[in-house]
Amino acid sequence: MIDTDLYRAKQLYPFQDKTVQTIIEELEKNGKQFNLLYQLPTGGGKTVIFSEIARRFIERTKEKVLILTHRIELSIQTSKQLQAIGVNNKIISSEVKAIPDQYEYNCFIAMVETLNNRLNENVNFIENIGLVIVDEAHYNSFRKIFQFYKNGNILGVTATPLSSNRSLPLNDNYNKLLVGESISSLIEKGYLADAITYTYDVNLHGLKIGSNGDFTVNSSDQVYGNYFMQEKLLFAYEEVAIGEKTLIFNSGIETSIRVEETFKKRGYNIRHLDSTFSDKDRKDVVQWFKETPDAILTSVGILTTGFDEPTVQTIILNRATRSLTLYHQMIGRGSRKLPNKDQFKLIDLGNNVRRFGFWQDYLNWQDAFRFPDRFLESRLSELEDLEFEVEFEFNKQLQEIFNIEKLESFSIKDTYFSCIESGLKGKVAVEQSMQNHLEVITQAAKNPDQALQFCNFLSEHIEHRLKHYTRCISKSTPNYLKYLIETYDRQLKQLVRNSFY
Repeated sequence: MIDTDLYRAKQLYPFQDKTVQTIIEELEKNGKQFNLLYQLPTGGGKTVIFSEIARRFIERTKEKVLILTHRIELSIQTSKQLQAIGVNNKIISSEVKAIPDQYEYNCFIAMVETLNNRLNENVNFIENIGLVIVDEAHYNSFRKIFQFYKNGNILGVTATPLSSNRSLPLNDNYNKLLVGESISSLIEKGYLADAITYTYDVNLHGLKIGSNGDFTVNSSDQVYGNYFMQEKLLFAYEEVAIGEKTLIFNSGIETSIRVEETFKKRGYNIRHLDSTFSDKDRKDVVQWFKETPDAILTSVGILTTGFDEPTVQTIILNRATRSLTLYHQMIGRGSRKLPNKDQFKLIDLGNNVRRFGFWQDYLNWQDAFRFPDRFLESRLSELEDLEFEVEFEFNKQLQEIFNIEKLESFSIKDTYFSCIESGLKGKVAVEQSMQNHLEVITQAAKNPDQALQFCNFLSEHIEHRLKHYTRCISKSTPNYLKYLIETYDRQLKQLVRNSFY
């Protein structure tokens, strides 16, 4: 049981109260087996909103509510808010193997992996659930739970309605998206602090794109861990944010540790934090950050969600990302409003603003929900020509199968411009690329069936090359790229068959 004397319920703002009513009406209107996704920017108060939705849903339907989170901090934060508004709830932690007293509770909060294990052991682990609320719904780990609650309602909430896995779009599981207040609207109405953005040109040559579509940690550490990038970071801090409470986001642990060392040598009050820290050490660092006016906290992948420190004055993106969701999560850590804080500073050292636009810019989230591939491709291709700066990173399986040196020796961009200069058609570059792929496949394969399978193994590398080609010819629409990939795949497989027979 949580002591409500230690936690005061956050009262709903007018727009939040209106949102709660709209969502409740939407669920009632569409009945059971209807799943709704709700979008609201970081700092807009999603926890307050869905806690009140849970309270009203329980009151109206007499059914119970299950809330899914992906971090224990979010579970505790939600539990406190629910208890403060009179919703008796229970956190299902890894220690909870059974709930003999579940009749005492109207609401349950669980992390997805723990609950999935319990439900696989006993599908009736929690009974009479009418509504499942999914916090940070863009994460795909929650999908495994949905099969157990097909007969109820699911409400997903997120700041960015884009799936963390492009091959598993959110519209597969949600029937409708409800878009909340925009960032600019929340700033204008005084609910969020405004970001004053400072950008610095950086050379991202050397970054590699991994299988998840974002830049790899290893390549990021190499780019951001060097002396010149450390000096650029220090220069940016001293030029814009010196003496202010600052949160620095890095891609890799090695980089973050180097940042801590660099700043300490200059006498700055800085500490490093990453996911390898124990709970106690993490709490100590976070508490130090809260209490220290000029604190600098350099971190890796741990403070993008579930971290709420309104006194942050400056956010530094000491990394590049191709994830719009991560971009918004990082910046959102500085957007909390205080009576003496209506602005915060954003320092971008990863060409992220150039890639995604300003944080306050309007985004058509309905388009992102309905056509996620088109939405993402248009932003990454129109706003940023970055893929010309990066190399494709082959995973260990591919490195063991193929002659990677031969694959990396071929540049479709260089070949294209060489063809044009020689008076040849640019499409010859695609044909030569296909020949390069054919050679490494037939060299590695023992028989035609294995060779055809190897074609599929190289699908991501083929797409990477063809994206470069479409940039060269300034024809990078999603439909044309899809056509190119399908044609390339068909012709390459035909060449493979011909080479064996």
